[in-house]
Amino acid sequence: MSTALRIGTRDSALALWQAEKVKRELESRGTSCEIVTIKSEGDLNLTTPIYQMGLTGVFTKTLDAALLSNRIDLAVHSLKDVPTLLAEGLRLAATLKRANPKDVLVKGSDPNSNTIATGSLRRKAQWLHRFTEDQVIGLRGNVQTRLGKVAEQRIKGGIFAAAGLERLGLNTSAVEPLDWMISAPAQGAIAIATREDDEKVNDACTRLNDQNTALAVTLEREFLRKLEGGCSSPIGAYAAIENDTLHFKGGLFSLDGSEAIVVERSFAKAAAIEQIDALVQEVLENGGRAVLKKIRDGQNS
Repeated sequence: MSTALRIGTRDSALALWQAEKVKRELESRGTSCEIVTIKSEGDLNLTTPIYQMGLTGVFTKTLDAALLSNRIDLAVHSLKDVPTLLAEGLRLAATLKRANPKDVLVKGSDPNSNTIATGSLRRKAQWLHRFTEDQVIGLRGNVQTRLGKVAEQRIKGGIFAAAGLERLGLNTSAVEPLDWMISAPAQGAIAIATREDDEKVNDACTRLNDQNTALAVTLEREFLRKLEGGCSSPIGAYAAIENDTLHFKGGLFSLDGSEAIVVERSFAKAAAIEQIDALVQEVLENGGRAVLKKIRDGQNS
């Protein structure tokens, strides 16, 4: 291992902000670091919708490869971009304290328009479920690029993660919170991936782990993993911890937003992991199996 830990990251402004935060946290604890930027497939292809790219981890695979080939010592990710099943030999060593997990609408130039922009199936499905007469157009690129596209078009607005805007100082009065929208699993959380067998790096990174955030996002990602079944599906999940109680809300939506199966429950934090299976079964038994079959059939046709 080199004297300075090599932190791998994508080269977007938001990814670099996250990597710099991890670097500061590690260096404040006496660990020297340097940042290594790596392009992901999701960064190189800015026209194809993510869900049509035919693979998982479009923003993480190149960093995984760099980790496994020892070109970097750790990788910093937006955890919502990380597949629920990691590449063999890798682990999530730490999840930092979560920022704002919510979605927001960045208002466009035409408040009377019925057009919304987003590249997310989850956001599209939930928007159409609530606003059945609207239409949704695609939106790809880094945060600044997407903001520019929203400003250029005469549309009602575009949907963004609040955490990304806030981290980059881009939160303005033209932002409307979407408190009714169920967030992406692990949205707002920064994760550090490492090699399983690298004890020194794992020891340094584990010190940055926030236990409450780690538990919450583990539940959200498990809900996603158990429901998704190999297809890219509009699934939201959010867990919030209050003292010894955990509040969980999750949902599965049809692609056109016409169907929504939502579960919401509060339970003791100590028993949280065991509750996810029951919530998944509730979704499946209340129409989720049929929704997932339609999504799979559509993707395979």
